[in-house]
Amino acid sequence: VCNFMSHEKCLKNVKIPCSCIAPSLVRVPVAHCFGPPGHYKRKFCTVCRKSLESPAFRCEVCELHVHTDCILFACSDCRQCHQDGHQDHDTYHHHWREGNLSSSARCEVCKKTCGSSEVLSGMRCEWCGILAHAACYIIVTPECTFGRLRNMILPPSCVQLFSRNFSKLHCFRISENLQTESDEDDDVDGSTQGSAKDVQISTDSSKQTLKIFDGNDAVKRNQFRLISVPRIAKNEEVVEAALRAYYINDDQQEYELQTFTQQALLSDDVINRNDAAEDSNLGSVFRESVPEAWIIRAKPKDEEVIRIYPAWLKVGMAYVSLRVNKDSTTQTVIKEVLPLLGRQMECLQNFKLVEVLMGSKQVQRMVLDNQELILNRLKDIRKTSIRQMNQTRFYIVENSKSIVRVNLFVGGLPPQLSPEEYTNILKDELAIKTNVVSVSHVYQAQGAVVLEISCFSEAERIYMLVKDTTVNDKPLNAVVIPEVMASKIPRNCCPLLVFVNPKSGGLKGRDLLYSFRKLLNPHQVFELTNGGPLPGFHTFSKVPSFRVLVCGGDGTVGWVLGALEEIRHKLVCSEPSVAILPLGTGNDLGRVLRWGAGYSGEDPYSILVSVDEADDVLMDRWTILLDAEEPAEGAENGIAEPEPPKIVQMNNYCGLGIDAELSLDFHHAREEEPGKFNSRFHNKGVYVKVGLQKISHTRNLHRDIKLQVDQHEVELPSIEGLIFINIPSWGSGADLWGSESDNRFEKPRIDDGLLEVVGVTGVVHMGQVQGGFRSGIRIAQGSYFRVTLLKPIPVQVDGEPWIQAPGQIIISAAGPKVHMLKKSKQKQKK
Repeated sequence: VCNFMSHEKCLKNVKIPCSCIAPSLVRVPVAHCFGPPGHYKRKFCTVCRKSLESPAFRCEVCELHVHTDCILFACSDCRQCHQDGHQDHDTYHHHWREGNLSSSARCEVCKKTCGSSEVLSGMRCEWCGILAHAACYIIVTPECTFGRLRNMILPPSCVQLFSRNFSKLHCFRISENLQTESDEDDDVDGSTQGSAKDVQISTDSSKQTLKIFDGNDAVKRNQFRLISVPRIAKNEEVVEAALRAYYINDDQQEYELQTFTQQALLSDDVINRNDAAEDSNLGSVFRESVPEAWIIRAKPKDEEVIRIYPAWLKVGMAYVSLRVNKDSTTQTVIKEVLPLLGRQMECLQNFKLVEVLMGSKQVQRMVLDNQELILNRLKDIRKTSIRQMNQTRFYIVENSKSIVRVNLFVGGLPPQLSPEEYTNILKDELAIKTNVVSVSHVYQAQGAVVLEISCFSEAERIYMLVKDTTVNDKPLNAVVIPEVMASKIPRNCCPLLVFVNPKSGGLKGRDLLYSFRKLLNPHQVFELTNGGPLPGFHTFSKVPSFRVLVCGGDGTVGWVLGALEEIRHKLVCSEPSVAILPLGTGNDLGRVLRWGAGYSGEDPYSILVSVDEADDVLMDRWTILLDAEEPAEGAENGIAEPEPPKIVQMNNYCGLGIDAELSLDFHHAREEEPGKFNSRFHNKGVYVKVGLQKISHTRNLHRDIKLQVDQHEVELPSIEGLIFINIPSWGSGADLWGSESDNRFEKPRIDDGLLEVVGVTGVVHMGQVQGGFRSGIRIAQGSYFRVTLLKPIPVQVDGEPWIQAPGQIIISAAGPKVHMLKKSKQKQKK
């Protein structure tokens, strides 16, 4: 059935369930979260155990890899990352996933290698990462303690998310690429083509290839699997091959084949296949006489044994087997099951029977009507698809008054309105039903609200509608966010909130998102292109102590620190420490805090360990007020209002003149052809090219600006660029201030409340500073600056450039210092 291989002497140790029975061993089914198809080298499919050559799928949350046409047979046993309303548990068991380990992996029990690049072998816990042989993992204690990263992981019992109706991609806020949509349509033929590749259509004339459908649903979708059987095959052999193609290990006596004709679909009488076989054998050399397509059907029965699972009742057994006949209804089944579970004293009305279809992409639940005849229900499911019958279960569930609470974060609204005004906008634009939707939080400065919705279908309707809605020509965005129950977080746990900007620098963000979702709880990983930093901070707003990891360039770090500054007063932990994984081009702040010049593919696990061991340091932040006194250009009749003052935050440096001009030209080049700017090396090359074009420029910046430091006028030397620096790294790691000691100024630090002011004389000087041959011209050091611009001048703050109209620029210290994490020097403890 599943291509499992073993030595004869090892057979007695085999503990791996075959793909055909693996679904029956799952206690509580959890669907997988498949991203777009991709190429995964040296990986194996967990269903058919063959290597993945063609494009295949992987789960974005657990280590499951699977072929396109095996996806329907994948077991819905993904990691349980949150509670879905009714189940609660405080102990965790290892979540084992087989295979796809590196060939150097070592077993925790016997310390020998357990990985392989040849076949699926070895087991790995999806939470704590412990590795073991298939024969050894049984000995490992079942409780999982989340391993080395336990203090950073958000425990699943602390997260609640009512996820019904939402796809897994929505629950984990994974932005759906265009690829996925085109892919859904191809899915129908995907299984056909995929299965054709498994069975090489033999040119051998003694064999024949048959199409097998597993029920009416497959016929409608034209989803069949191909089997190759000898031309003189007996009926039983064909039935067996057909069942095996659908990963079903039932007794073949219970199934039969029907020829595929439209009449066969409409009428229930099963054509007597045996007679047809007799006739076809006579002329079996002639291909035409044997129908090429068959439907496999279950023979009708008068009674059956079904399993009833008591998943969320605290009972010591996995399931109860029960015999049902043609008179058995849902009610009689509940009546018979309760005594077997020791609940005979309880009222029947307190329980319901739920039919669960454990699909790999979605687990669907349906409450059965009390008078429903169970045998008829089974017959209908089998007629639709015998594969679905294999993935369908019955659960007995207590009727609890479950409160539905879906939290939806809606951003992109006009800022600074009152809660009533936001409610009115949502009523007008989305026609929200106020009896089931309430606004639970309002972020006025950011133009965002959090909706609490007590009805699944309304939540889904709003979510879908928001995507196509614009207010004041600005598109709205919606994110499904989980609820973190802070009271359940263990005392020594300080979860890590991870922000990743997939567009930064070398576009390595996609792989990092995947890695961090695997290593941590996916609910603590946020993609910044999907609603910005605010949904993440809102989700963690009640967490008593947490840290932040920002994966992106200096601009991304500034964006997250700015959002933190604005929302700080609404967080229980108002000063979380921030670590950086530099993905940008310059990464000056990352360099100063020892996180390196840029991410170049280090192991994400060791990055998390470094964050855990990092030291807390303070850093100044600065506010820059830009007040243009002259009206903006392009005003009608020359009469216009001057631009309103603009306020920006600064973490690293602010440049006027030549430095900002280069930045501006680079910025324009990147906007024209964004596709080319996906490697740091290319980006730096463009900077050099832009700089060479400006070598001959002579400008007299010192005549166009005036500088005041701490209320004193400062005379400027003959320069082309003026730069205010907060950290000892500028323009991708250059030391602009220089290291030699100076009696006039104090030694710079990132937390001394002072900025250093440095001048450069032109592009050549800047090149020499970058090369480490010279430093800048030291001009001043202070905590309050006023710059007067006498004409329009390019300005850049932390790499964001623009042309500033004449007027005043005031730089002063911003609010409290921020807590940053600096990578510790000592080697990581093994």
